[in-house]
Amino acid sequence: MLKRYMHNRERHLALLNDNRSPQQFGWGLEFVADHVNGDDPRKVLADLSDRVLANSDEYFAAPVITDFKLERRLYPSVGSLSAEELKSPVAQIEVPVLSWQSAVETISVDNNTAVATYFPHGDKKAAVVILPHWNAKAGTYFDLAKFLNKVGMSALRLTLPYHEDRMPPELERADHLVTPNIGRSLQSVRQAVLDTRAAIGWLKQQGYEKIGLVGTSIGSCVAFLSYVHDPDVDVGVFNHVSGYMADVVWHGLSTYHVREGFGDNLDLDELRRYWLPMSPMAYMDKLAALPPRPTRYIYTKYDLSFPVDLTRDVFKELRRLGIQHSETALPCGHYTLGEKPWNYIDGYKIISFLRKQLR
Repeated sequence: MLKRYMHNRERHLALLNDNRSPQQFGWGLEFVADHVNGDDPRKVLADLSDRVLANSDEYFAAPVITDFKLERRLYPSVGSLSAEELKSPVAQIEVPVLSWQSAVETISVDNNTAVATYFPHGDKKAAVVILPHWNAKAGTYFDLAKFLNKVGMSALRLTLPYHEDRMPPELERADHLVTPNIGRSLQSVRQAVLDTRAAIGWLKQQGYEKIGLVGTSIGSCVAFLSYVHDPDVDVGVFNHVSGYMADVVWHGLSTYHVREGFGDNLDLDELRRYWLPMSPMAYMDKLAALPPRPTRYIYTKYDLSFPVDLTRDVFKELRRLGIQHSETALPCGHYTLGEKPWNYIDGYKIISFLRKQLR
């Protein structure tokens, strides 16, 4: 009975104010390779995947950023206000905002400036980088950042590529981040990881001793990729768990329009191979070879966007490889996790773990 209720609630919430529309399929070689005119796109993408997995440290290498700028800006105090409500001064707060030129230059000028809102705490012992979910609005996760402040940690909430200030005018949703254009999705997720590593680097420059990462949904994937490739990350919390980006798009409720955009141009096995560079399951052996660090994986039992069988596959691989980790399950779904009481319980699971491991 609970499963039926949660699944119905998930479908209802996913389709509220639904403005999803399929984008056109594309191989997107121009986003990931040079001089590809006339080349077989399948071979180019398969070869790229093989090269990245053989040397992912280079692909996700920390960028050298020299133009960090910190200034104060007005932002929505919460992320769920209407356009009219956002015009009210009481609906806005002034916060420090860090910006820099992203290490990945895209064809969307607005997207090329990375942005993160900064919530400093006087103690420079620990800071947490927060990576939001897909299509998160300005102001979301500010409450999480403020609670981290209350328990003695600073927070830096990153704006993902094509979101908020970074969204180009032709978009209503951040559909260039996860798109049926294969190469563009690869570029976008790589950009998100490099922006995350730049944010971590800035925090280390400020003198923070320990760094935590927490990511939700697509932010969880970006957090995992960053965690595996950045030794400066001391603790990771992955809020929603899945091993393959392709499988989430193919079977997930939130991405039905992306799946529709692929049409019959390729099958799931092909897409999984091409998108391995941005799939956590591809880096499990690498993770197993690294010194152990505290990690918590949080998932929901009735998730239709990150199907639970994909989550279980991740846990099976973690156990098979003997990778130490914490698993936490909540009896709700992907969207219902944002509702009371689940969002409070989730917040407690995140904050208590980070506080224990970083303080």
